[in-house]
Amino acid sequence: MSENPTPQLSAAARAEIDRWVAKYPADRKSSAVMAALSVVQEENGGWISREYMDAIAAYLEMPPIAVYEVATFYSMYELEPVGRHKICLCTNISCMLCGSESLQSHLEQRLGIRMGETTPDGRFTLKEVECLGACAHAPVAQLGHDYHEKLTPERLDEILDGLE
Repeated sequence: MSENPTPQLSAAARAEIDRWVAKYPADRKSSAVMAALSVVQEENGGWISREYMDAIAAYLEMPPIAVYEVATFYSMYELEPVGRHKICLCTNISCMLCGSESLQSHLEQRLGIRMGETTPDGRFTLKEVECLGACAHAPVAQLGHDYHEKLTPERLDEILDGLE
């Protein structure tokens, strides 16, 4: 079994990462790892392969394991391909008490997938998240970069119907 070659970071990704690196002391280049992961994930269709994590590690001059630790700890990083629209549904206590369980059931039925899965057409991925930090407006979901608060199944349908 042959190893995949480490992909190269694009010039645009390197430029964006460099903007983040400049915010830290010169000897703390690795402090930009979270930003670098986000930049590469966005450019790579919403996920980060191990090969791209290796490229980030090389670029930031840090051990690959340190990049893997960050990427696997935070739920905002995807280590496998995701759908064009990733729906992150908060199921923590405030959202649960305000109806996230019914939203989850509704989404699973409408999309024909369970939490952690992607629709066969690659359009939607459904992901459970621990907290989106908007407890006062529960239940909450994040689609792409947008938060949607005080959700109902009907409101979720309107949002999904409005997507491409």
